Amino acid sequence: MKLVVIGGGVSGLAAAHRATELARERSLPLDITLLEARDRLGGTIETERAQGFLLEHGPDSFLSEKPWALALCRRLGVEGELVRTDDRFRKTFVWYRGRLHALPGGFQLLAPTRLGPFVRSHLFSWPGKLRMALDLILPRGGGVTPDGMTDDESLGAFVRRRLGREALERVAQPLVAGIYTADPDDLSLRATMPRFLELERRDRSVILGLWRASRRAPEGGTSGARWSLFVTFRGGMEDLITALARQLPPGTTSLKQGVTGLERHGRGWRVFGAGGSRVDADAVVVATEAHGAGRLLRYVDPPLAALLGEIPYASAATVSLGYRRADVPHPLDGFGFVVPRTEGRDLLACTFSSVKYPGRAPEGGVLLRGFLGGALDASALAADDATLEARARDDLRAALAITAEPLVTRITRWPASMPQYDVGHLQRVQSIERRVDQAPGLVLAGGGYRGVGIADCVRSGEAAAERLLAGAPTG
Repeated sequence: MKLVVIGGGVSGLAAAHRATELARERSLPLDITLLEARDRLGGTIETERAQGFLLEHGPDSFLSEKPWALALCRRLGVEGELVRTDDRFRKTFVWYRGRLHALPGGFQLLAPTRLGPFVRSHLFSWPGKLRMALDLILPRGGGVTPDGMTDDESLGAFVRRRLGREALERVAQPLVAGIYTADPDDLSLRATMPRFLELERRDRSVILGLWRASRRAPEGGTSGARWSLFVTFRGGMEDLITALARQLPPGTTSLKQGVTGLERHGRGWRVFGAGGSRVDADAVVVATEAHGAGRLLRYVDPPLAALLGEIPYASAATVSLGYRRADVPHPLDGFGFVVPRTEGRDLLACTFSSVKYPGRAPEGGVLLRGFLGGALDASALAADDATLEARARDDLRAALAITAEPLVTRITRWPASMPQYDVGHLQRVQSIERRVDQAPGLVLAGGGYRGVGIADCVRSGEAAAERLLAGAPTG
């Protein structure tokens, strides 16, 4: 079998690696080529070392409770290179009315699970706290029935309905912006956080359901006490890309090989390169952003291309700043802070990278990483680098009282890189999958469909390879 993988991000690499594994396990003849338009592999995953700082330009970790990335690390033999968060500082702050407030202990994304910290918190007003408590007695929503049938609903509508406006504006919106860079009033709850729909269906009350789940859950995440909820590589996330590429057959990857289109060729496919090259294949994995996949398939299946083009993407930028510890007055006794849009600031969030993970800053140094842009601030990336840095530093001055010049500054832009799972997303994905089913030898993979995180992308890539090789003849 001749297999071409288009896209050298983590989804494409996971697909190529899994195909290689399966071919070896089943003695399948496999000739695989991975085409990447850039001059490096990894997509948004990129690590840099500068002046003793370890800078992540893209994702800085992955979730351990989603098993696919952790399982891949074990098969790659690099699990020993993973590090967990420093749980002495397992705290998140919310910027509200010009100062940082700790998110109450036991607050799980949308709702509280512990009464004492919630009652004592100054983040919410007493009317806001009482409105959240109403969740304990409110009935299930009209769209939720005991058999689990639901209409799609935005996360914003769900939080307002169950927990009220303050819960949305002061916690849910900024936390969701940090994960999806999205507007909660557009974001599909079913596609992004189906757990909360299940809690309402099963327990009626979200707070009660979270409380019960917290009593059942083991410490350290569902993968066991060894790992925290978030894990990363000691040497940075790019180590995952290096490990994947190292285990592919020699000559598999071709860099600076942009793809301009696909067409059916006999019982297989023909892949057209930007320089006029052509590669014939029995099967193709398209592991690009959905809008990129749509452009490649515009002549193969126009309705499919149109559906892919309907998945919106947001742009974002990161501003990494390294300081002397003595120049940062704040105790940095947490993992970072999020910023509600009602505060009118430029930053979406800031991670205290050198507090969250070891080895991110030299002795006596601090590494901070700010996030700007997203669906609610689409014009942010129109500013030049100097303006983005100034905006980030202005907000850090207000939040953390930092007035010193940074030792290191890095600004990274990711245009149209974050898929937005708007209301109706899963129905659109199902329509996409039905059309792909009518094109034998073609599979899509990536974060645009059923999960945006590293673990989700690993799962998507591996599932693509397993589907294509399921019926391949053995040698």
